[in-house]
Amino acid sequence: MPTREITETIWAWGHKNIQATHLTTLMITKDSQLLITGDCIVAVSANRAITDLSATFKEALHQPNTKLIVLIETDNLMEKIEATGSPDLQLNHPSDLVIRKSRFICNRTLAIQANRAANNLSREFVTKLKNPQQKIKITLIITPHTKQP
Repeated sequence: MPTREITETIWAWGHKNIQATHLTTLMITKDSQLLITGDCIVAVSANRAITDLSATFKEALHQPNTKLIVLIETDNLMEKIEATGSPDLQLNHPSDLVIRKSRFICNRTLAIQANRAANNLSREFVTKLKNPQQKIKITLIITPHTKQP
């Protein structure tokens, strides 16, 4: 179990076709193109995907019930998502990173049991994400476990 905070930062861009309407998932991709049907995608042209995360980060995320905080930031707005890790995570997709409300796991799943999905982002925030010139900062934070008294 992690005893200190572990942080990873990903930089990505907005895209005119971002819808952010999916009810159960949220995805960030290295791909630069986005069809309007990709309703879970909130950022494109990311500089990193799951496979690019550090071994230390992945090891911590594999611990049962690891808490993950995901901060997605534009110029002046930020959205926060809380999710959990799992020993079953594969963490090896070369271009994508998906956060899920469900417990479903595939090789693009970063975290499960999230408290929010793409459709939960504010529409003001989504408007920013639709701008192809919008640089987006995604910060992944694994919080340390604290012992129960």
